[in-house]
Amino acid sequence: MAHADLLGSRERITQARGFTLWFTGLSGAGKSTLATAVSAELRGRGISVEVLDGDEVRQNLSKGLGFSREDRDTNIRRIGYVAKLLARNGVAVITAAISPYRAIRDEVREEIGAFVEVYVKASLDECIRRDTKGLYARALVGEIPQFTGVSDPYEEPLAAELVIDTEREEVADSASRVVDRLLELGHLRSLGDA
Repeated sequence: MAHADLLGSRERITQARGFTLWFTGLSGAGKSTLATAVSAELRGRGISVEVLDGDEVRQNLSKGLGFSREDRDTNIRRIGYVAKLLARNGVAVITAAISPYRAIRDEVREEIGAFVEVYVKASLDECIRRDTKGLYARALVGEIPQFTGVSDPYEEPLAAELVIDTEREEVADSASRVVDRLLELGHLRSLGDA
């Protein structure tokens, strides 16, 4: 199925069951932008969607946590727990969180079960170029300690279900690829297949 055909024809699809679509990548890679595009596409097809954005979760559910490895893992466990509750109740959950460490992503995958990891990839140089908040500039001069990609590591996924290179793809094409992959994995299904 061609990507343009899927978005253009608005093929009728439905949700097979609840699942979690986990966007991971550096700050500025495009996770939130892609989450917004995919959620709009799914909602436009009548699918119940909830987006758990890392920045919003930190402000509301993980307020007071710092950026040590332990605090980051706690934050990701909290996001994973909420995603698990929503998914088991039939919601398509989209998370957009840096989630820099493989071990905690794997732990959350195990807990949730219906988990699709999408590596939203962009080079550090591109993320720095896109940085409207000036966070990378501050991190590069040491004003922000433990900043992922600068003074703290980002561990790329080894076996993500999908890799989206936001330096080479338009958002609409990326969103279409995500929907295609969800169909391939059986989390969504074409009404013609029902």
